[in-house]
Amino acid sequence: MWRRSEEMPTDVWMSLLLLWITSLPCVSLAPLGGPEQAAAASVPGEGPRLLSRAKRGWVWNQMFVLEEFSGPDPILVGRLHTDLDVGGKRIKYVLAGEGAGTIFAINELTGDIHAMKRLDREEKAEYTLTAQVVNADTDEPLEPPSEFIIKVQDINDNPPQFIEGPYTASVAEMSAVGTPVTRVTATDADDPVYGNSAKLVYSILEGQPYFSVDPNSATIKVALHGMDREMREEYLVVIQAKDMGGHMGGLSGTTTVTVTLTDINDNPPKFSKSVYEFVVSEEVGVGQTGGRVKAMDRDVGDNSKSHYKILEGDDQGVFDIITDDLTQEGILRLRKAIDFESRRTYTLKVEAANLHSEPGGGPFKDTATVKVTVEDADEPPVFARAHYTLQVHENAPVNTVIGTVSARDPDTSGSQVRYLIDRHTDLERQFNIDGDDGEITLAKALDRETDMWHNITVTATEVRNHSQVSRAVVAIRVMDVNDNAPEFATEYEAFLCENGKPGQVIQTVSAVDRDDPVQGHYFEYRLVPEMLNNPNFTIKNNQDNSISVLAKHDTFRRQKQEMYFLPIIVTDNGSPPMSSTNTLTIRVCGCSKDGVVQSCNVEAYVLPIGLSMGALIAILACIILLLVVLFVTLRRHKNEPLIIKDDEDVRENIIRYDDEGGGEEDTEAFDIATLQNPDGVSGYLPRKDIKPDLQFMPRAGHHSGPNGVDVDEFINVRLHEADHDATAPPYDSIQIYGYEGRGSAAGSLSSLETASSDSDQNYDYLREWGPRFRRLGELYSVGESERET
Repeated sequence: MWRRSEEMPTDVWMSLLLLWITSLPCVSLAPLGGPEQAAAASVPGEGPRLLSRAKRGWVWNQMFVLEEFSGPDPILVGRLHTDLDVGGKRIKYVLAGEGAGTIFAINELTGDIHAMKRLDREEKAEYTLTAQVVNADTDEPLEPPSEFIIKVQDINDNPPQFIEGPYTASVAEMSAVGTPVTRVTATDADDPVYGNSAKLVYSILEGQPYFSVDPNSATIKVALHGMDREMREEYLVVIQAKDMGGHMGGLSGTTTVTVTLTDINDNPPKFSKSVYEFVVSEEVGVGQTGGRVKAMDRDVGDNSKSHYKILEGDDQGVFDIITDDLTQEGILRLRKAIDFESRRTYTLKVEAANLHSEPGGGPFKDTATVKVTVEDADEPPVFARAHYTLQVHENAPVNTVIGTVSARDPDTSGSQVRYLIDRHTDLERQFNIDGDDGEITLAKALDRETDMWHNITVTATEVRNHSQVSRAVVAIRVMDVNDNAPEFATEYEAFLCENGKPGQVIQTVSAVDRDDPVQGHYFEYRLVPEMLNNPNFTIKNNQDNSISVLAKHDTFRRQKQEMYFLPIIVTDNGSPPMSSTNTLTIRVCGCSKDGVVQSCNVEAYVLPIGLSMGALIAILACIILLLVVLFVTLRRHKNEPLIIKDDEDVRENIIRYDDEGGGEEDTEAFDIATLQNPDGVSGYLPRKDIKPDLQFMPRAGHHSGPNGVDVDEFINVRLHEADHDATAPPYDSIQIYGYEGRGSAAGSLSSLETASSDSDQNYDYLREWGPRFRRLGELYSVGESERET
């Protein structure tokens, strides 16, 4: 497939045309405009093929080249022709393939092909179609189909476009001329290989004289020297792309580029003032702020960060300056306490320097003077030491002087100081302190073995201003004295085998002492004097503050003696030495041949009789069961009444009733005659618990006085009978009477009625009743006097 060039010579053109004609099928592609405008050639046995340059397209070797167009009128693409199209032969042309019937239409009779719709190369660059000649009546193919291509030729109908725009870019301030900033890219949808429709040239419309653009690469560069971010930070650049190589008639497109100047460290920090003055009270504590300074920096970000330090005026290291990361201020703090009485002013030289610097740039820093004036304040007393350590021996007598603390008022006025012990730290009040001179004395005897250290807090308060208080910790160590005797380390219980050998170690004994001598413990062990000639045991010193108890013979038998007690005296090396007597219990046991203890209890005596352990347990269980049965029987027997109940015997009965009495004057609720048991007067009262040995003799009844009731005589008779009656219970019995009595000259002794009455009553007569009622009279007399008061 070839495309004719305008400059191609005619002879060359004709030679190529002849070669192409020989390869065509029967269907011919006629020129656009008729055979009279074309050169003809004939091939034996085939119809003529005509080629011609059409009005808007080229026909070449089975290809139509057609420029894209936008319509709306149909345009003739080309014409099909066959040698069969002669005379009265009925034929028709058929078109098939891409766009056939929609974009392209064919005249069935003439074979003319028209483009019916808009052709856009950017949408589709070429179409492949098939042409064929068929019988008009039967649609029977008369020739094989022939394939051809319609190629859409490009025209400049698409402007350049910046797909990725608008753009943002950045470049460091003070950049040199020609420094690249960014690169933009435009695209053109036209054919890049046909003409100059897609050849782009770039230019800058806005942003001069600060920036320039390369016309071919579209690279934006710095065009002005010394652009300062602090003067202007952002620039808007407009870039144009034009096709047709930038010539007139070309299409163009634009985009914007926002260029931001980034900061570099080109500005030093600068203090807003050359001299700063601060007034700081001497009450300000260590680590607190005394003032703030700030050096301004026109740069931003890390380039604006500064570091502060003190250059001069702080030889004693009283102050420190740090940087506030949020505000970039220098914070002046106290490293040591300041004192108005010692020094009243400080003059400091402070420097602020950038943390970061550009390569080759000079040091960016600035200095300022800071004057600090110390303000006087009422300060609390100051102890000579913040912590005191004192010593005292245990068991020292009360009022022993332990030590002295001292404090002074640092103010120029010099107020007196009073000392006190914080009793929250001395709950048991074991110490006292002199309020004037701070002398600490002992209030109670101390025991080192109970508490070795005592930590108390002493306060010092100004006499003229009690709000000024300071504290000091006093640690009192209790020194040891030898006041505890040594004793066995534990309750030892030794076991001795009956078949043991003489000299065998029975037990190793060690001692402990609650005291803590400086030279350490050394204990001396010995038997009590009466046991020095002990025929059974002896002791041996192990030279490590322990002894071994040894057996002297091998004739120990449980049947003879089961347990031995060996008293041992232990003495320490203190001054004066302390000693104690401790007893070692030694049990004789039955052992195996290997010396393993098997039994040390009473079983050793029972086994020789022939009873096993199971038999002993059974016997013991039976004994326990019998004891339980006996206990239950006795308890039931005890709960039975001792006297046979009789409905008329109410001597020891509790009379219960639900009626509420009428008070002390109600004498009708219970008859005193019920206390005088008629049966008890007339005869013998049977007993269930005992069988009397003596025959009970009937006693004569006593008659009441004129008023029918003689309670005193009745009670005395009953008391006499109870003391001499052999059938009376051998234990005290409670006689319960439900009758208070009447006709008493003293009246009621109840305090309930008296307490609720407002009447005046004299209780002096109670004192006349004798010693037994004297105390009762005193109580009522006191109560009466208090009520009157």
